[in-house]
Amino acid sequence: MTQVYDRVALIGLGLIASSMFWAMKRAGAAGEVTGFARSQETRDTARRIGLCDRVCDSAIEAVQDADLVVLCVPVGAMGAVAEEIAPYLKSGATVSDVGSVKKSVIEAVRPHLPEKVDFVGAHPMAGTEHSGPESGFATLFDNRWCLIVPDGAPEDATQKLEHFWHALGANCERMEVEHHDLVCAVVSHIPHLIAYTMVGVADDLSRVSDQEVIKYSAAGFRDFTRIAASDPTMWRDVFMTNKDATLEILGRFTEELFALQRAIRIGDGDELFDYFTRTRAIRRGIIEAGQDTEAPDFGRVKVHE
Repeated sequence: MTQVYDRVALIGLGLIASSMFWAMKRAGAAGEVTGFARSQETRDTARRIGLCDRVCDSAIEAVQDADLVVLCVPVGAMGAVAEEIAPYLKSGATVSDVGSVKKSVIEAVRPHLPEKVDFVGAHPMAGTEHSGPESGFATLFDNRWCLIVPDGAPEDATQKLEHFWHALGANCERMEVEHHDLVCAVVSHIPHLIAYTMVGVADDLSRVSDQEVIKYSAAGFRDFTRIAASDPTMWRDVFMTNKDATLEILGRFTEELFALQRAIRIGDGDELFDYFTRTRAIRRGIIEAGQDTEAPDFGRVKVHE
């Protein structure tokens, strides 16, 4: 049992926050965990399932006397939440987040915080297509990476947050703000955009019936639909707040797509074979790094209830 903070406040009670709570309980990482969600229905659900030691009816109540406040709301809402809670934050507290964009979040949150409150950005690289308070589970972060983006935050606050995420099962790595947003555009944001697009294409293609799309989806389409089922509010905000990195990587993707299109048109089998061989090696590297398995169904285990 490794208690890192006496009191942790979770603002927003979806997949990540609920998984954090169950992981904290498993590790004994916090003395007390308070929580708040904007929706009354979500708060009622959290109380029913025992999510958080105390579910509060306002963000202000939740953050009082908290040593760590974690913003688990869509990135577009973090500035407004920070402004609301700022006057009630404990001196010496740390505010963090779980957003997949960092530059815009830091710019939106930091100006509101009192002088003696530190902001240390964090981004757990873990998730599922499910959302809501009942979707969380204690093992979500096990052997996954949590990217820490101090951006000038004090070393002691940064180290303590790293200790906290280690206790929740994650590996930690520090990143600069711009590099974080670029990396996440490559490994997360553009794959989601492509998945949304592919599912949209299937929806628009009248010559292929809905029944055929569903029946034969295991050929590969199914895995696009899993990603495309992710929370639309969260992903809308991601693309609105990480425009530069997203557009840069999307431009590169478009260039690669045109190159493959040309190879197919002119019948350049060698080019296609070499390209697919290189991309296959990436998959092997992911498996060897322990970030997925070779098991059927892409390593997805249906045991998290």
